[in-house]
Amino acid sequence: MLDHSLAVACGSLAVALAFWGTAVQYWRIRLRGIDGVSLATWTLFILMGAFWITYGVVERSAVIVLGSLLVWPLQAAIVVRLRPWHSLAVVARSVGFAALLCVAPTVVWGWSAGVLGTGVAMVLNRTPQIAALVRHRHAGGVSAAMWSINVVGAALWVIYYQQARLWAALASTGLAGLASLAIALLTRWRHAQAESSAPVAVSLAQA
Repeated sequence: MLDHSLAVACGSLAVALAFWGTAVQYWRIRLRGIDGVSLATWTLFILMGAFWITYGVVERSAVIVLGSLLVWPLQAAIVVRLRPWHSLAVVARSVGFAALLCVAPTVVWGWSAGVLGTGVAMVLNRTPQIAALVRHRHAGGVSAAMWSINVVGAALWVIYYQQARLWAALASTGLAGLASLAIALLTRWRHAQAESSAPVAVSLAQA
């Protein structure tokens, strides 16, 4: 039996967390710069948001619509700070990627296929960020708090979709949540490395 109040509560809290987490990332970038922040990841966030807004309209779910609509301005502000006009090839690849995995399956097989495609896209759109964190020791622009909030938000969305019986959305969000967890853990590791190496750098400078 569906618990409508539980679904709405979890969905509403997920929306609030998404806004808060994106705001944390935005202010971190303003304060510490864009080092380690992936343009491909944030471009795809905007594109995926457009898809989820449309899906929410189709499913007549204000919660799903608000989940992406409210964070769109902050995501756009982050993308602007990443100077996408200097990396138009990355933006073009992101658009093609979203069209191939999200739009095309929806047109050919329906919304469930498209939503599953977004699950794959949401995992793959986090891959550049994961790769950047693996390759580079510095991750000053990446917020571990934002990605941790993203993980909690994904768990809340899973509950919402389970209550709403939207199984494709549940699977997609669960996969994306696991990828966000990987980024959160890697970011915390890199920040810990940076903090542990700072006293060494100070000692060498004073020697």
